[in-house]
Amino acid sequence: MTKPTDPVEYFAMTYEAVRRQVAGVLQGKPEAVRLALTGLFAGGHLLIEDVPGVGKTTLAKAIAGALDASWQRIQFTPDLLPSDITGTNVYDPRAGTFDFRPGPVFAHLVLADEINRASPKTQSALLEVMEERQVTVDGRAHPVPTPFCVVATQNPVDLEGTYRLPEAQLDRFLLRITIGYPSQAAETGILTGRVVSGARTAVAAQPVCTLEQVRWMREYTARVHVADPVAGYIAGIAQATRGHRRLRLGASPRASLALLSAAQVWAAAEGRGYVTPDDVQAVAEPVLAHRLLVDAEAEIQGVRPTDILAEVLGTVPVPALDAA
Repeated sequence: MTKPTDPVEYFAMTYEAVRRQVAGVLQGKPEAVRLALTGLFAGGHLLIEDVPGVGKTTLAKAIAGALDASWQRIQFTPDLLPSDITGTNVYDPRAGTFDFRPGPVFAHLVLADEINRASPKTQSALLEVMEERQVTVDGRAHPVPTPFCVVATQNPVDLEGTYRLPEAQLDRFLLRITIGYPSQAAETGILTGRVVSGARTAVAAQPVCTLEQVRWMREYTARVHVADPVAGYIAGIAQATRGHRRLRLGASPRASLALLSAAQVWAAAEGRGYVTPDDVQAVAEPVLAHRLLVDAEAEIQGVRPTDILAEVLGTVPVPALDAA
């Protein structure tokens, strides 16, 4: 791909190439694909909460394939240990030294499958690497590759033998999305497209973006212009959740920064070098809903965080911007 002189155009072209590749694998789910790529290019992590068999693993593999990135899958189970994720020091009797053996977390994209089936102690092994992009073993820090992204999945239906993700960990996921079942037309396309001469064939995304391009795109999105009124709009949304009578936990400052980053990627993907309130609204639910906790009475009444967030978005004044 020839790099245009205009960075806005270059970002949009590269983003679209990746989106097409991933969408060609996860068919019929354009919104889920776009949100997943938003999290990736914003430099964040993704939590996919959905029933088995709808393509959670497929989505993670397709993104890694489109970027020509290394990826590892960790199957979270009750007997999984923190060292099984991060790695450990192993004694070499010939050299008389300890050598670090990296765990599966040392990849560009890490799929943490059914993360809520592991104990809280094991889940916490991801906290440092998700925030600091490094693993500390016996007092020594080991940086993970760049770019780095954790895609975690959990099943919201089968809760037997699971552990609830703590708020501190949920807050480290930039976005939470669902994929959902495909439409009949999309599912028909999946069935017919994967059968060749009576044999099932795997569908894989082809690399269309280098890791160096991903690094540049992450750096560029941080420079997408955010006018003061838009920044104030994001702060107003966060403040409204913190003061809402039916929430016992509102959006943190980390959530505000996540909303800003996601909106910048959303705007850049639209071919704009500036963020609008529409960009903020487009990503508000997947960025904020999983960070909100309703109070006990609201929970009994079946009120969901998404309901309260919709109310907040309907009450916080939307700034009017001059055309840029």
